[in-house]
Amino acid sequence: MSAVIPPPSPVNPQAHKLHSGPLDWRKLVEWLSEDGVISRAEAQRTITRCAQVHSAQHPLIRLASVGMTRVADGKPLDIESIAQWLAGRAGLQYLRIDPLKVDVGKVADSMSAVYAERHKVLPVQVTPHEVVIATSEPFINDWVSEIERQSKRSVRLVLANPQEIAKFTAEFFALAKSVKAALKAGGANGSASFEQLVELNKSTKQLDANDQGVVQLVDWLWQYAFDQRASDIHLEPRREQGVIRFRIDGVLHPVYQLPMGVHNAMTARIKLLGRMDVVEKRRPQDGRIKTRNPRGDEVEMRLSTLPTAFGEKMVMRIFDPDTTVKDLDALGFAQHDAERWEQLVKRPHGIVLVTGPTGSGKTTTLYSTLKRLATEAVNVSTIEDPIEMIEPAFNQTQVQPQLDFGFPEGLRALMRQDPDIIMVGEIRDLQTAEMAVQAALTGHLVFSTLHTNDAPSAVSRMMELGIPSYLLNATLLGVLAQRLVRTLCSQCREPDASAARDTLVELVKPWQISGGYRPYKPVGCVDCRMTGFRGRMGLYELLTVSEGFKEKVSKEPSIDALRHQAVKEGMRPLRLAGALKVAEGLTTIEEILAATPPLA
Repeated sequence: MSAVIPPPSPVNPQAHKLHSGPLDWRKLVEWLSEDGVISRAEAQRTITRCAQVHSAQHPLIRLASVGMTRVADGKPLDIESIAQWLAGRAGLQYLRIDPLKVDVGKVADSMSAVYAERHKVLPVQVTPHEVVIATSEPFINDWVSEIERQSKRSVRLVLANPQEIAKFTAEFFALAKSVKAALKAGGANGSASFEQLVELNKSTKQLDANDQGVVQLVDWLWQYAFDQRASDIHLEPRREQGVIRFRIDGVLHPVYQLPMGVHNAMTARIKLLGRMDVVEKRRPQDGRIKTRNPRGDEVEMRLSTLPTAFGEKMVMRIFDPDTTVKDLDALGFAQHDAERWEQLVKRPHGIVLVTGPTGSGKTTTLYSTLKRLATEAVNVSTIEDPIEMIEPAFNQTQVQPQLDFGFPEGLRALMRQDPDIIMVGEIRDLQTAEMAVQAALTGHLVFSTLHTNDAPSAVSRMMELGIPSYLLNATLLGVLAQRLVRTLCSQCREPDASAARDTLVELVKPWQISGGYRPYKPVGCVDCRMTGFRGRMGLYELLTVSEGFKEKVSKEPSIDALRHQAVKEGMRPLRLAGALKVAEGLTTIEEILAATPPLA
C-alpha cells in the first residue's frame, strides 16, 4: 500500500549549487523576485514586514502568512504555491502527502520518530531498493548517507509542505507505536480460522480489547475515516494479516495492514462498544455506535459482523450527520423532478415507492424527505430492518425475525398507533405489500423501497408479488428510481473532447432539451486524491401515476407500455437525467453509462 511516486524530472540541475544549509526567508524572497513570481516592490514590502516580527516558524510558513501577491494573476501565494515553486528551483519533485497511500508500518521501521522530528523529514515510501523521504529543507542532506547505510537502500528526496510533514510525522509514528504496544501486550496469536484450528492451544495469551494500544488504534481508525470522508470501514481478516479498507465516493481504498492479533482485538473492542456479544464469533451480529467527528458533530455508525474463513469480518457504515437535513438540490434533484416530487409527498394518503440497487441512496432520499414532513402536527412512524439512522423526529421500530416480528407484523402494529405517515424499510413479500396497500386505503401516506432497475419495473414487481391492478391504481401515487454517480472534482476538471459532446448530443437530442452542452473529463489533483472525482450525487427517474397510466396498468401492464406512458407524461429516464448532469459539467459520460440502464 505504498504510494507510487515516480522519479522527478529535475527542473534545476544546478540546484545543489544554489544554497546549502537551512532555508532563509530573505533568500527565498530574493529567489521569488529573481524568478518573476513576485515583483521587486512586493519583495521589498515582504522583507519590511517580516523583519519587524521575530518568528521561529519555518520560512515557508512565515512567508505564506505574509500574503504575498503573485505577478502572474495577482492572487495571494499560499504555502502550497510557494512549496511547489521551491521544489522546482531545488530540482526536486513536489509531493502532497496522501496518508491513504503511505505504508505506515514500513515508514516507522525506516527511522525513529525522534530522528524524523530532529531532521524535519518523513519517509513516505519504502521499496526493496529505495526510500522516498519528504523534506521541507531541500538543502540539508548531511543525514542522507546515514539512512542509506542503515536501511541498505538509496534515498530519494521529495519536497513537501512543512505543516503536512509535522502533522503526519506525529500521526504515523503514533499509529505505529500503538500497533507495537498492542502486539507487545498480547502477542501475535489470533482467533481461530479454518486454517488455524490446530494452532489454538500453542498460546493462551490474547490481546485485551481494553488494552490502551487497542483503544488508541480504534480511536485513530474512526477519526481517520471521518477525515477521509469514508462512508464505510471494512476490517477484513486474511490468511496472515488483517486489512483495513475505506469506501470513499463509492470506491474501496486499502488503508492499513495489521497483524491478526491486533485485528481481532480491534474487532472485539468495537463489538464491546456496540453492545454486541464479544465471545460469539460463529454467527453474524448487528450493532450501532454513536461518536463524534473532529468537528464535534454526532456521528452514527451501524456495525455488522460476519464469520469468514480466516476470522470475523466487520463493516462499519458511517452516517453523515447532515444527511437528514439535505434539501432536494443537495441530493441532486433537477428542478423538473424536484417540483413533481414535492407535490407527490404532500398528498394525504397513498403509496410512494423508492427503488434502486443497494447503495444507491434510497435511505438518504427517504430520511431527508420524511425529516421535512415530520412537523409537530404529524406522526411519522417507521418499521425498518435495521434502523439506519436514529432520528428524534420519527417513531422508529426495528423488525426482529427471531421474535416473529417482521415487516407485516410491524405494519399491523403501526396501524394501531395513529400514524399519519408510515415508512416501511422494504417491501419483500406479498404480506408486506398487502399491509402497505391496506394502510394507504385507510388514509395513511406510506413510503417504502423496492429493488428494481427503474421506476416502471416497480409497478410490475408489485403485481408479480400478487397485488391486483385495481388496488395498485387505488393506492400508488408514484415511484422514484435512483442511482449514485461520482461528481467531477471542481478543482481539476477539464473540458472534454468532441467525442463526449457527440455522445451527449445523441442522448439528449430525442428529448428536444435545449441548452449549452459542457462536458468535462476527470484529471486528478491533490484535492481529489488524483482520482478526478470528489463526492457523489443522485440521478432520479420520477414516475407519477396519472389516469392515463392507471389505464395502462389495467389493460396493458407490460414494462414497455408502462415506460412509454410514463415518459409521455413527463418521466425523464435515469440515463437522460445523467446526460443532463454531464451537460452541466458535473459528471462524465462513462459514469452515467456504467450506472444507469439503457434507454428503451
